[in-house]
Amino acid sequence: MEKLMIGGGRPLQGVVTISGAKNSAIALIPAAILAESEVVLDNLPSLSDVAVYSEILEELGANVTWSGSQMRIDPSRIVSIPMPNGPVKKLRASYYMMGALLGRFKEATIGLPGGCNFEPRPIDQHIKGFEALGATVTNEHGSIHLYAKELRGAKIYLDVSSVGATINIMLAASRAKGSTIIENAAKEPEIIDVATLLNSMGAVIKGAGTETIRIEGVTEMHGCRHSIIPDRIQAGTYMIAAAATRGNVLIDNVIPKHLEALTAKLLEMGVRIEELDESIRVIGQAKYENADVKALIYPGFPTDLQSPMTSMLTQAEGVSVLSDFVYSNRFKHVPELVRMGAKIRVEGRSAIIEGSKLNAAKVKAADLRAGAALVIAGLTVEEGITEVTGVEYIDRGYDNLVSNLRHLGADVWRESEQIEE
Repeated sequence: MEKLMIGGGRPLQGVVTISGAKNSAIALIPAAILAESEVVLDNLPSLSDVAVYSEILEELGANVTWSGSQMRIDPSRIVSIPMPNGPVKKLRASYYMMGALLGRFKEATIGLPGGCNFEPRPIDQHIKGFEALGATVTNEHGSIHLYAKELRGAKIYLDVSSVGATINIMLAASRAKGSTIIENAAKEPEIIDVATLLNSMGAVIKGAGTETIRIEGVTEMHGCRHSIIPDRIQAGTYMIAAAATRGNVLIDNVIPKHLEALTAKLLEMGVRIEELDESIRVIGQAKYENADVKALIYPGFPTDLQSPMTSMLTQAEGVSVLSDFVYSNRFKHVPELVRMGAKIRVEGRSAIIEGSKLNAAKVKAADLRAGAALVIAGLTVEEGITEVTGVEYIDRGYDNLVSNLRHLGADVWRESEQIEE
C-alpha cells in the first residue's frame, strides 16, 4: 500500500495536459464487445479501472493490446462466459458489461459491481431498461443474470436521469430489433462520446446529449477508431487546485464548454480565468469571496467536483454552502478536512463551510473524489507534511497525478505505507 506525501505552500505554476475522460473510457471499452472486428481507442487514460477492464475483456477471450494512450481491442473471439467474481468485482462500472454482452450475445452473468463506496447507487433503472427490451433479469447469489431470446426496441422512461442506465440501455438497444426511445436520458458529454463510438461502429443513434435518445437497432457492428474526449473532472480538479494554491496554471486539452458550471463559480469567487479554444488558464488571487454551490445533473455543477470544491471553499472568506442534489451522502471527505482544521458541518444534503486555515495532518481518502479533495487541501497547507492514505481510490481517476503536480511545482511524492499487524 502507498500513501501520498504533500508539502504545501507552493502556488502551482505551469502547464498541465488533460488525458482522456475516465467516465467515457469505462463505457467505451465494454462497448467494443458489440463489434465483430478490432476497435482502437485513442487518448485513453492510464488508470487502474482501465487496467481492470483490460483483464475482464481478456478473460472473455478478446485480444487486448494497451500501449501508452492507445488500446486495441479485437473482440471477434469473445464468448459470454459467466463472470460472478474476479475482476468485475473491482470496479463499479463493470455494470456496462451487462448491456454490452446482452446486446451481442443476448445473455450475461455479472457479479454485482464494486468501486467507490460513498453511497449505494442502485441499478434498478438499468434493469428496468433491459426488461423493457425483452430480457429476463434475476439476482442470484450476488450476481445479475440476464437472458433474452431476442431483444426488441421499446420506449423507456428513466425515473432518474442516470448516466449509467442511459449508456447501458444504449449498448443493448444498439443490437436490438426495431426502434428504442430513451426519455429523460442523461445529457453528460460522456453520453455523446459513447454514442459517437457506437455510431462509428455501425449503430444508428440520434439525440445523444438531449433528454430523448432514439436508437435503431442493427444486426451487426464493426470495428473503428475513436479518440476519447478530455476528462472534464480531471480538468476541473486542476482548475480548483490552481485557484486554491493561488497559482497560475494553463490546463490544456480541454473542452471549455464542459466546464462552464465550474468556471462560473470560480469567477464568482474572484478567480481570474482565461478561456482559449482548447485550454483554460486559471490565475489565483490573494482573497476569495464565499459562494453557494449546488451539485446537480449536467449541465449543472458536477457532483464529481463537489468534494474538491469543498477544499476550495475553505480558502474563501465568510461562510459558503455546498449542496449535493445528486448524491445525498457524498461528504466522507468532510471529517478528514476537519482533522486538518477546516470549519465544516454537514446538515442533510449540504455542507456549511467557514473559511479557515488548514494544517498538515494524516488523513484517509474514502473514495476517488474525496482523495482529490484531500490532495488539494494538502497543497494549501503552509507548513508541515500532509499524509494521504487510500491512494488506490485516487489512482482510479487521476493518471500521472504526482508527476503532473510535481511538474507544476508541488512538493508531492509517494511512500510505501507500513501496515500494522
